[in-house]
Amino acid sequence: MRARVVVLLGLVLVLVAGACAPATPAAPAATATPAAAQPQEIVLGLSLSTLNNPFFVTLKEGAERAAAQYGVKLIVVDAQDDPAKEAANIEDLIQKKVSALLINPTDTKAVVPSIQKANQAGIPVFTVDRAAEGGEIVSHIASDNVAGGRMAAEFLCKALNGKGKVVELEGIPGTSAARDRGKGFNDYLKEQCQGLEVVARQPADFNRAKGLQVFENILQAQPQIDGVFAHNDEMVLGAIQAAEAAGRTGIIFVGFDAIDDAVKAVKEGKLAATVAQQPAEMGRLAVEMAVKYLRGEKVEKFIPVPLSLVTKDSVK
Repeated sequence: MRARVVVLLGLVLVLVAGACAPATPAAPAATATPAAAQPQEIVLGLSLSTLNNPFFVTLKEGAERAAAQYGVKLIVVDAQDDPAKEAANIEDLIQKKVSALLINPTDTKAVVPSIQKANQAGIPVFTVDRAAEGGEIVSHIASDNVAGGRMAAEFLCKALNGKGKVVELEGIPGTSAARDRGKGFNDYLKEQCQGLEVVARQPADFNRAKGLQVFENILQAQPQIDGVFAHNDEMVLGAIQAAEAAGRTGIIFVGFDAIDDAVKAVKEGKLAATVAQQPAEMGRLAVEMAVKYLRGEKVEKFIPVPLSLVTKDSVK
């Protein structure tokens, strides 16, 4: 009996000693490195106003090539020129917790609440081609559309020897591109070429079919039209179709963007000139600026993309 007591006391002492002894540290797990120390994948969200326009398709392709070059993931969404759809697309990208947003707004004002949501979520925002009227923007990558509008006006003024009746086909109301191109064009006429009279000014929403329809109506209302400036090539190509169908000749057409169809029309002599942007370069720079910013580098608030004028002489 005494022996049994001694054994039991021994077991108790062993258990007590084990409980009081400090625990042996466990070997660190393979994934114990803090998340912050791990290089995180950069995911960029590119929200485009529409992919039903060759200009923005080219912009997308430039962004995709840059994303592949920098080894980052790019998610592209299409707003189809609908501000409500654009807002839903951006909300979805925010929910996906993208590293940065690259936005080509459908409307400079309507996009502001979406940008503010991204700001609140801590997601940096970059605007491409078209600007936004509010929210915090890290950088805006675009051509100088005011300068482009002036370039078009100067060409038309010289082509018409400073006199004549002209039509302005405007882009989507509310977009910075339409506002700035129109400003540059009309400011130049007011300052440098008062002999050109704008006899009609109507929006055709950057769309070829609408450009055709709107210009058909203008042709019926205006017996004399010497020149046309359209805020993009899609509209001016529609206007050229309308003029050809109506048998109206002698009109000098000027567009904006230098898309492939427009350059072809310049070579054929149907389009006198188009202001050349570089959409692929815009897409490339947007991705590059976002990657630089996310890696801690400083980027400028405005990244200008050079413009040039494409005429029959220059394409030769």
